[in-house]
Amino acid sequence: MASKKPSITEEEKIAAEEQIRTLRKEIDYNTRDYSIDFLIQQFRNDEFYIPDEYQRQYIWNNADKNRFIESILLGLPIPLMFFSDTEDGRCEIIDGAQRTQAMEEFMSGDLVLSDLKKLTSLNGFSYNDVPAYFRKKFDKTNMRIIVLSDDTSLEIRQEIFNRINTTGREANASEVRRGSYRGPFMDFLMECTKDPIFLEVCPISETMAKRYEQLELVIRFFAFLNHYQEFTHRVDEFLDEYIEKNKDFFDATQMKEEFDRMLRFVKEYFPNGFAKSPRAKSTPRVRFEAISVGVALALREKPDLAPISMEWLESKEFLKHTTTHASNSPARVSGRLLYVKNKLLEGVQ
Repeated sequence: MASKKPSITEEEKIAAEEQIRTLRKEIDYNTRDYSIDFLIQQFRNDEFYIPDEYQRQYIWNNADKNRFIESILLGLPIPLMFFSDTEDGRCEIIDGAQRTQAMEEFMSGDLVLSDLKKLTSLNGFSYNDVPAYFRKKFDKTNMRIIVLSDDTSLEIRQEIFNRINTTGREANASEVRRGSYRGPFMDFLMECTKDPIFLEVCPISETMAKRYEQLELVIRFFAFLNHYQEFTHRVDEFLDEYIEKNKDFFDATQMKEEFDRMLRFVKEYFPNGFAKSPRAKSTPRVRFEAISVGVALALREKPDLAPISMEWLESKEFLKHTTTHASNSPARVSGRLLYVKNKLLEGVQ
């Protein structure tokens, strides 16, 4: 039998009503309809622009782009886009960047339609090949856009970006963090992803790089290095909490020195860097965590460390610790970090 729900007091109802009213006042917006030709003209003139904080990089493949253009030509409803007025009179695109870029690519002639499922007769057509009547219909199709006022706070804009991109499949956790946690700390983390040694010893596929996989790895390094003993289970929540706690107060110099020291060590002593093999084009996250954090922990104990043997890299035990199906239980996480640390320090005086 279900337990009886506690009754809500009148005071609690009044407090809830006040909170709703207060927060609703912070969101000021209006709805606008822009024709595609006007929208793209403004985009080309940089009057409508995609700020770095919301830019996921252009990750739609041809199938995505063609499906979207076909939907417009068919007259199907298009999901709302979100813009925000800015103080300089322009509009920043909070959500709708990939749709805008797909339309611009098509109208500029750079996108040739292919693999259309309904309008099969248009396969092989570019924008100028579309019959004039339907080309004009395309141009005059209205995009409905929610436009936030320019006095909407940065926090609210980031919250909208976060909520939009956690309800669909387009943005992964790294992309959402990149858009949600703007500021000096995120700028610092992004700078770390551009480190030449990091890029050399940590291969990432082009597709994953566009989705900020390097950022994911850098955040994992710092978060687990300093707080792995506090980890409970959910990696995404653990990383979000780490950023939230450190976004305003962090020692960039000390963190970068430790990051660089770890990378130099990996380059010198790990033949394949973080990868499994010389020709690998990707780096498993659990392997990166184990090596990067294990190395940094060992160097904290012995800064001039020169390991006696690296043969354990080929052992079944290390493989067991770093396979992609290794769980993220607290014991497994600390187990793989400390395994690498202890192996590096083994026998060292």
